[in-house]
Parts: sequence; C-alpha cells; structure tokens
Amino acid sequence: MSTAAKTEYSGKQKAAIFLLTVGPDVASDIMKRLSEAEVDTLTYEIARLDKIRPEDKEKVLQEFQELMMAQEFISRGGIDQARAILEKALGTQKAIDIVNRLTSSLQVRPFDFVRRQDPAQLLNFIQNEHPQTIALILSYLDAPKSALIMSSLPHQIQADVTRRIAKMDRTSPEVLREVERVLERKLSTLSNEDYTMAGGVDVVVEVLNNVDRSTEKSIIEALEEEDPELAEEIKKKMFVFEDIVLLDDKAIQKVLRELDNQDLAKALKAVDTEVQEKIFRNMSKRAAALLREDMEFMGPIRLKDVEEAQQKIVNIIRKLEEDGEIVVARAGEDELVT
Repeated sequence: MSTAAKTEYSGKQKAAIFLLTVGPDVASDIMKRLSEAEVDTLTYEIARLDKIRPEDKEKVLQEFQELMMAQEFISRGGIDQARAILEKALGTQKAIDIVNRLTSSLQVRPFDFVRRQDPAQLLNFIQNEHPQTIALILSYLDAPKSALIMSSLPHQIQADVTRRIAKMDRTSPEVLREVERVLERKLSTLSNEDYTMAGGVDVVVEVLNNVDRSTEKSIIEALEEEDPELAEEIKKKMFVFEDIVLLDDKAIQKVLRELDNQDLAKALKAVDTEVQEKIFRNMSKRAAALLREDMEFMGPIRLKDVEEAQQKIVNIIRKLEEDGEIVVARAGEDELVT
C-alpha cells in the first residue's frame, strides 16, 4: 500500500489555500484590500491548485493563526517579547521559526519599539544620543513624528542631524542591531541580511516640509555654512514646480509678474492640466491666450529644458518667500485669518 507523498507548498500557494478554506465571503473581503498585482497572483495560484487534503488545509490555517498571534505580540511588545511568549506556548524551536518567518515575510522594520513611543518621551529618550544615532532613528520614523522631534532638538545639533540623514545611504543589519541593543537593551532579530535603505536627501526634504518655518530656516542656514552644496540640493527639492497649485491666487499673481513668458511656457509643457489651469486663471484672458499660443507653437522641447525652466520659477518662488512677499504654507503653522 502506497503512502501519499508529503506536499510542500510555497507562500503564495498557502495564501491561495487559505482563501479557499475560509470561503468566498471572507476571501472576497480580503481580496478587496489587496493590490491588483496581488489579486492577479493569488487568482493564478488558486486556479493552479489541485485537490487539497483536509490535513493541509488545517495546517495552513494553524500556521496563519500562529503568524497572526506572533504579529500581535510583536506590535504590543517587540520581537523579543513575542518570541518569549511563543516559546512558552509552542516551544523554543517553533517560536524561532515563526518569528523568523514573520520578520522575513512582513519585513519588520528596525526600531519598531521606537515608533510606538510618544514623541515627547522619545525626544527625552534620544536627545542626548550621538547625532548619528539620532539621524538613524529619525530616518526610520514617519516624517511628521521626525519633524516634531527635529523641531524640539537643541538648535546646535539640528543641522548636524539633518546633514547626517541626508548623507546616510545604507546601514548594515549589524549596526542596526547594535544601536537597538543600546537603546532597548534587547537584540532585535533581522533575518533578512540585505542592507537596509534609510536616510538621504528625500527623507530630509520630507521632514523639513513638516517642520515649522523657523526650524526649517535655522537648519537650512546652518547647512549653508557647513555644506553649501547639500543645502542647495535640499532647497531645490523643498518646493517642486507642481506645488504651485498650493499657492493662493495673490501669491501666484506676484510670481507671474516676475516670470519670463518663454520660461513659463516651457515649464507648463510637461505638467497636468490642474497646474496649467491654476496659472491661466490668474492671468488676463489675453495673456492666457498668448501663453497658450506660445505653448502650442513651441512644439516638442527637451525635458531638460522644461526642468530648467521649472527650476527657475521655483527659485523665484523661494526668493519671494524669503523676502516675505508671498507665503508658502508649512505644516505646524497656524492658518492665516483674513
């Protein structure tokens, strides 16, 4: 008498089996929350599945339950606490397997315990750390929380921390583990040994776009003294041309008075209609008609020329803002009352 061979399923196949097991109502509700690519992948896997043994269905459901339980423990108290609880419930080896599988598949980010902290408590927790440590932590937080903490740091280290975030590229798992050991006195399991991307100019821009204007100005001025090239790179990204739709009509009209029509025509060639209409609405009918004609007769132009024209306009907007001629709204500031 032959014994059926043990079937080994991939993660995608297990997900397909899970959806088949829970039934169409629950499965359809889950599918609604997935991306189009994920739905396509799961649909393909479901279609490929042959007859599934009851014991395989039971095993997949049990694995799902264990992973959800582990994720809940991680969200409450961190990876180490989750492992300790699972060890008591399921044994050491199984606990390690579950946590490793979870951190690998769900990509648990470093400093998970830090993200759950109140910003005020977190500030007290990290403000006396080395600026590089602070930069590393802020790189892994959501921009609004990073901005709040950045605004509250001592002024003498704000620019230094900002510069370190911008210059940061790749951080090895070993360094992340060591910093987490110092901060949490625990070892965080990072089963994926690939280098983790964090920091960079884009992170700085996102943070600075969320701080108040005085903090932004203070940081930028300090960076201009310490690293003019970096300061210029950050400033270029602080306000992109498409953000012109955020300006009020008065501000746009002031900006338009400073612009060369050829630069404006080039800049509008590669933007969506919302940006174009915002500009046209703040011009006279005749001026708008002439601008449309310039854009039409200009024909195809190089993307580089479009970007240069847009950057000229962005620089004018930033200059008008610095001179107090216009207001560019920032997070953390009170709304204007007229």
